[in-house]
Amino acid sequence: MNEIRIMPCLDMKEGRVVKGVHFVDLKEAGDPVENAAFYQKEGADELAMLDIAATLENRKTRLEWVKNVSSVIDIPLTVGGGISTLEDIELVISAGADKISMNSAAVKNPDLIGDAVSAFGSEKITIAIDGRRNNEMPSGFEVVVAGGTKPVGKDAAFWAKQCEELGAGIILPTSMDGDGTKSGYDIEFTRAISDAVSLPVIASGGAGTLEHFHQGIVEGGASILLAASVFHFRILSIEDVKKYLREKGLKVRL
Repeated sequence: MNEIRIMPCLDMKEGRVVKGVHFVDLKEAGDPVENAAFYQKEGADELAMLDIAATLENRKTRLEWVKNVSSVIDIPLTVGGGISTLEDIELVISAGADKISMNSAAVKNPDLIGDAVSAFGSEKITIAIDGRRNNEMPSGFEVVVAGGTKPVGKDAAFWAKQCEELGAGIILPTSMDGDGTKSGYDIEFTRAISDAVSLPVIASGGAGTLEHFHQGIVEGGASILLAASVFHFRILSIEDVKKYLREKGLKVRL
């Protein structure tokens, strides 16, 4: 097994880190630059920053946020939100991102994935898949876009496989049912995606205890563990999580 990576996530709105439940009821969670520096010092392996309102507000990612956060860290930074063209990707990477994450735009125009991979390399292209339970789908999960507001009638596992075939480097599935609840990753959803692809999968949405992180790997098949609430509100530290996973016999970056 590859080394497990821990990835705090900065959900951004109006220049501040926020965190909600099921993508709504947002609460203030601090300054992005202070949080980024803190997480690097704590031992984060990577950092995600998602401009959660960009698509809904029909605008691009705020490049100044990317510049400010990237200036205080040297761990890989993945940026998502409102990225819908090759020019957007170029601007975000030039602002300091190491990788970009696309969701709605990729669903709307799958060819964009292949074009992005050709231009920037697969390792820089993460496809985020927001999903919710729908028993009419073969995997039991349907893709939703626009910040979780629009179901698109597409099976989440099928779409993940399609993204892999188009050259994406990483898949980031987030369960709308689990987001922000701290009741655990949606293991069924994470496993449906990890079984469908051979790419690294990021477990996301719902981590609340040390055991949840372990489940994300062992039961969900993820190799990268994303979390927000537990880190932002100092319920757990990154050191706590890494120590626990090592004690469970997993290979974790020092």
